[in-house]
Amino acid sequence: MRPGRLFAAIVFLTGLTVSPVSALTDAEVTEYSRIVFFGPVARRDEALDALVARGNPDVAPALILAVRYRGLDKAIMRALRRLVGEPFKDWKAAMLWQEARPDLVPHSSFKGIKLQVFGDIDPGFDRFLGDGRAAADRLSVRLEEIVWGGAWADAIPSLDRPAMIAAGAADYLLDDDLVFGVAINGDIRAYPLRILGWHEMMNDVVGGVPVALAYCPLCGSGILYETALEGAETPLAFGSSGLLYRSNKLMFDRQTESLWHHLTGRPVSGPMREKDVTLKRRPMTIARWDAWQARHPGTRVLALDTGYTRNYASGFVYHDYFASPDLLYPARTEPRGEAAGLAPKTHIFGLHAVGRAKAWPLEAFRDSRLIHDRFGDRTLVLIGDAAGRTVRAYDRRGLRFEPTADPSRLASAGGAWTVTEAALVGPNGRRLPRVPGRITYWFAWDNHLGFSSDVYRWTPANP
Repeated sequence: MRPGRLFAAIVFLTGLTVSPVSALTDAEVTEYSRIVFFGPVARRDEALDALVARGNPDVAPALILAVRYRGLDKAIMRALRRLVGEPFKDWKAAMLWQEARPDLVPHSSFKGIKLQVFGDIDPGFDRFLGDGRAAADRLSVRLEEIVWGGAWADAIPSLDRPAMIAAGAADYLLDDDLVFGVAINGDIRAYPLRILGWHEMMNDVVGGVPVALAYCPLCGSGILYETALEGAETPLAFGSSGLLYRSNKLMFDRQTESLWHHLTGRPVSGPMREKDVTLKRRPMTIARWDAWQARHPGTRVLALDTGYTRNYASGFVYHDYFASPDLLYPARTEPRGEAAGLAPKTHIFGLHAVGRAKAWPLEAFRDSRLIHDRFGDRTLVLIGDAAGRTVRAYDRRGLRFEPTADPSRLASAGGAWTVTEAALVGPNGRRLPRVPGRITYWFAWDNHLGFSSDVYRWTPANP
């Protein structure tokens, strides 16, 4: 499609209000856009007037970027409002407008400007987006929606093969501290969220399996991935890039410095994107420390001495963010969440398969510890504890269960079943496998699947 027709289509589809188009060459658009960022202040009004008079919203992404990093200059916000006809109040509102318009293609000058801005913040970002990696056909997400999260590349240090101690020696933990519980091949471990909140990435070997625990406090999600890829000589090791996409962390692997989407386990840039791989998820449980230790008295737990000086006190890291209903960075949520009573930071348990997803709000487990449900052609039993942010899902294969006084046991018509981290184990050793899911905020789940998720509906016992 020719540029003029593309612009007309964008105006028609998005309802943009723009001025009549004033002809500028691409070179002139590039020059004026760069003046807004890097040129003399005396020429900024001239540049803004020319870009607005041109009337094409393809420069809106550059102006939105300028609003964030040149925000004290109110003329830029005024120009953006004039260009697209929206009464934006701040950068976040402008970003949400942009997220809602995936067909708005930035002017060709935008990429160079954004990479220069990122380079001024931290030259290390060039590892992830330089050398052609930021080209639209080499990214799985929009460059204009990749934002700086306030930390430099690798400034949030990963924990690599961290020291573990016996549960009895972990006197620094409180009973109600939450931990990520991992059990692989008899190797039982606990990684407290109050420590992982400072590091966000953990590379380890558990039960002989190389894994990475990726924690994104902004989206309330921790996921355990296997890091040994088929045909690779060594497992991948991951760090935090300092970049975000819709308030979700972008991690990177140290071998190829490709960016990866934390929530999906898929690469979004770099050599690994070209290989079209997806990291395999492993079951992991969030639980209160006392509940995890009671179920697994032989568990080992992350040592408080991590080699870094941080305030690992209970409830300290991200305290204000967790206590607030607001997001730090812009991310849209769809009305269907509001219709289901889901605020953006509602905790849900989510399952995801090819072309299908479902979310169970943790509040649903306040009335019943067990939920029998379906996911595609699977019948499931979900065992949850809203207070501990704990959900385990199992493929029940048509069976139904009842809770018992012992949280590690379920009853069924055929006898008693034991709840383990890998499976439900019943009479004669029959096993019903666990289905890996994840706890996350609703806004993150709703933003990053690429399609709509079903939502479990229930009627609270005491509304």
